[in-house]
Amino acid sequence: MRALGLDIGDRRVGIAVSDGTGTIASPQGVYVRRSPTADAAHLAELARDVGASAIVAGLPLNMDGTEGEQARKVRELAQAVAAAAGLPLHYVDERLTSAEAERAMVEGGLSRDRRKRRADALAAVLILQAWLDQRRSGRGT
Repeated sequence: MRALGLDIGDRRVGIAVSDGTGTIASPQGVYVRRSPTADAAHLAELARDVGASAIVAGLPLNMDGTEGEQARKVRELAQAVAAAAGLPLHYVDERLTSAEAERAMVEGGLSRDRRKRRADALAAVLILQAWLDQRRSGRGT
């Protein structure tokens, strides 16, 4: 089972893909957003190209667990991608993934410039890996 993981931001979308066994997430790169229609079409095509059977998007909840404006924006694009690809959509609480990604890159010795270029894809990996782990343990959707 291959899944496509998305870290959706206002300007960029970090992308990750799982291996065929649904065990390990790997970075697939970063997509620079153009328009909602073009974004959904591009990401749905990517999902088809990699043979994904599910879309997993990080949902940026507020620290109290509520959804704000950014969560609404993420849901809009994620739902459009899933509909265009004809795939089920799952969400993962991504409240701390950006901070976790940044910490991992600092510990790995990446320069500030290299961290900036890789942060979105690494956040997508963390989102997708969390979903894969939850699914394997029986705690996920």
